Amino acid sequence: MQRMGMVIGLNAGKVEEYKRLHAAAWPEVLDMISRCNIRNYSIFLKEPENLLFGYWEYHGTDFEADMEMMAADPKTREWWEYCGPCQEPFKTRKDGEWWAMMEEVFHHD
Repeated sequence: MQRMGMVIGLNAGKVEEYKRLHAAAWPEVLDMISRCNIRNYSIFLKEPENLLFGYWEYHGTDFEADMEMMAADPKTREWWEYCGPCQEPFKTRKDGEWWAMMEEVFHHD
């Protein structure tokens, strides 16, 4: 299992819309997340800075393949069309990233 964290900005005018979307996340999208070996997935919001922090545990063996499968899913792509305009990616993110992945520097069980 690999713990993973990511961060992105949230458009100040879209905070309530983003919360509404995630309060009623689509079952097909949630199923795809699980099929891609992601467990214990949470998104946290820090206001008033409007920063989103995502955390999950990856239980698979080929993260890139699982992310390709997720990106190819039509329902997930449709979900991203609603969520994407709410988000403000960091200019410093790596090529190919939307959410900026974070380095784990500490963990304690």
